[in-house]
Amino acid sequence: MSGPADTVTEVTGAGVPVRGNDIDTDQIIPARFLKVVTFDGLGEFAFFDQRFDDDDEPKAHPFNEPQYQGASVLAVNANFGCGSSREHAPQALMRWGIDAVVGESFAEIFAGNCLALGIPTVTADAEDVRALQDWIAENPDGDVEVDVVNEEVRYGDTTIDADMDDAQHRALVDGVWDTTALMGSNADAVAETAANLPYTDV
Repeated sequence: MSGPADTVTEVTGAGVPVRGNDIDTDQIIPARFLKVVTFDGLGEFAFFDQRFDDDDEPKAHPFNEPQYQGASVLAVNANFGCGSSREHAPQALMRWGIDAVVGESFAEIFAGNCLALGIPTVTADAEDVRALQDWIAENPDGDVEVDVVNEEVRYGDTTIDADMDDAQHRALVDGVWDTTALMGSNADAVAETAANLPYTDV
């Protein structure tokens, strides 16, 4: 049975490798870009300080490289998304075009913020992730398939085992990852509960 949100059973698209451990949320979206009313437009600021110098001239970074424009599967290493809990980080990645992230490990809050956007964060062995990153670098037009249902990542002739939190897996596959939509779909139950609370006046 599907929930009120779209189910996320598989994400397929070209990949982009961002290498390095402990890439924190301030690197993903610097703090000075958080003063926004909406998240619209944050994509252009993803990894901004890694992508541009003090004169806003481009630096070497996968998000600047033409072969990775249009990529939707991000391949990262260990402890990606650590640091501040800012939800702007996955928002910036999503608006750049990322629909799924494959990594060695993720900060728990970052993974949770990704889930709230319907972005799967799947983990794999370090050796498998590095091999995936190498393959993407050699095949920037090749598809990477993130199979959420079966917890696998496929590329070329290779299939690697992936893992994800059980609650994240259920939420994506059942279409209940969008808590706002879930609450809206149960508006009558919410109203009934609110009416029975002694401290509300509904």
